[in-house]
This record gives sequence, structure tokens and C-alpha cells, in this order.
Amino acid sequence: MTKRGLTHPDHLRLGQILQGLQVELQRAEITLENAYPRSGPGAFPAAKLGEAGAALLAARRELENFVYAEHGDAATTEDYFPDEEHQAKLDVPMKLGRVVRGRCPSGGRARGA
Repeated sequence: MTKRGLTHPDHLRLGQILQGLQVELQRAEITLENAYPRSGPGAFPAAKLGEAGAALLAARRELENFVYAEHGDAATTEDYFPDEEHQAKLDVPMKLGRVVRGRCPSGGRARGA
């Protein structure tokens, strides 16, 4: 059975999400490089984020080939490499909460606790 691939709007949305992830991976990598040594065991997390970023970029490039092959008349380079205005943004609260055993994040009691 041949799979049909993604619709062009699906490619557009995926491109926005992947671009946003790429930006956040790069920010996290830089944060770690500025906080920990750039060599030795302390460099491992940043290096792994760098590898993840490279893998993500390779996937985006290949997906760009797919969108051109599947939707050549509508495809553009911005599908998988959108400008900042069109990339997905990761929304993380400034103060990260934590879950305490037996309590819901909203402050109520968890079921069964």
C-alpha cells in the first residue's frame, strides 16, 4: 500500500513547528555552553543538543524535498524554513511548577491520594 504523504497545509504546519524546535534547541545549547565547560563530561549535554539540532536540520531539508515533490506548484522554501514571524513558539511559564505527591498542580487533592 502506498502512503499518500502530507497535505501542503500539513507540511506548512510541520515546518513551523520544526523551525521553532530548531531555535529552542540552539538556545538551549548556547545556554549550556555558557554555563558548563566546553570540553570533558560537562560538555556532553550541549554536544548532544548540537547533534539533535543537526539531525533536526537534516530532517527539515529532506522534508523540503518531499514537499516540492508532492506539491511542487504550491511549495516554497519557506515551508520548512519559515521566517521568525511564522515559526511556532514554545511557551514555557517563567516560574516552573512542580507536582507534589498527592496534590494536583492547581492546589487541589489528587484522586486516590
